[in-house]
Amino acid sequence: MFENMAVVWIVVAVLFAVIEGFTMGFVTVWFSVGGIAAAISALFGASLSIQIVIFFAVSIILLIFTRPILVKHLKLGKEKTNVDAIAGKIGVVMEEIKPYETGLVKVNGVPWTAEAKEQEETIAANSRVKILSVEGVRLIVEKAE
Repeated sequence: MFENMAVVWIVVAVLFAVIEGFTMGFVTVWFSVGGIAAAISALFGASLSIQIVIFFAVSIILLIFTRPILVKHLKLGKEKTNVDAIAGKIGVVMEEIKPYETGLVKVNGVPWTAEAKEQEETIAANSRVKILSVEGVRLIVEKAE
């Protein structure tokens, strides 16, 4: 078929590395490593079918076992925003929060629509509240101690 399969596998490895450079998802990089493993097997005279098995075996094993560890340590896809930093902060109620309604809470100098965690609760204006979470553009709050 091809006279020098090692070169073909190196081209495959480079191609997957380039794709990884554009996606940065730590998926295709393992196929690049699989291509290198297949190229090494080609240099040692393995048959094409063995090279293909090595390519897929190395790629899939690395993908399954090392990608989760790498993603966890690099915290991929978990970009913190300013909204994430609001949870746990203390705000001041600017407009009373009535049962089953929203009010207005100022946090870090920014007014937010807010609702009480306990829907039946009324939280008076000028009260201090703790921000529990952000749901969409609304804060979920409770009275601060």
